[in-house]
Amino acid sequence: MFQFPMKFKVKSTSAAGTQSAWTTKAQSFDYHVPMAIPPEFEGPGNGLSPEDIYAMALQNCFIATFKVFAEKSKLQYETVSIESVLEVDIDENKRPWMARIHLHVTLTGSDQKEKAQRILEKTAQSCMILNSVKTEKTFKFDVL
Repeated sequence: MFQFPMKFKVKSTSAAGTQSAWTTKAQSFDYHVPMAIPPEFEGPGNGLSPEDIYAMALQNCFIATFKVFAEKSKLQYETVSIESVLEVDIDENKRPWMARIHLHVTLTGSDQKEKAQRILEKTAQSCMILNSVKTEKTFKFDVL
């Protein structure tokens, strides 16, 4: 059984200036991920942006949760993949925020299509990171 609370440590270090890239790292992973302010916010790009990491966190939580549900349900499949589009917009108080994300999930190689659809829908309701944000979420599921 899981032990709560759980703690996940991350660290980022950056030099001054909006045009300088920086690195970030999770305690559980030895690699330093290159980060940068995206060109959309007048940064240099050439690194993952906080917006990229946010969208990746949402879709990768979906994949992790789906994999657990599929295995416990004995659902056979070949691959699960997600393409997402995150929209940053201005809220009613003129503050930028992560307004919407659309997740297009494709599952291949399952001959249990109805069961797969149910597990995909359950995953969309059960993913803890998706449930922790106020970003509007929409899904499209393709079971091929």
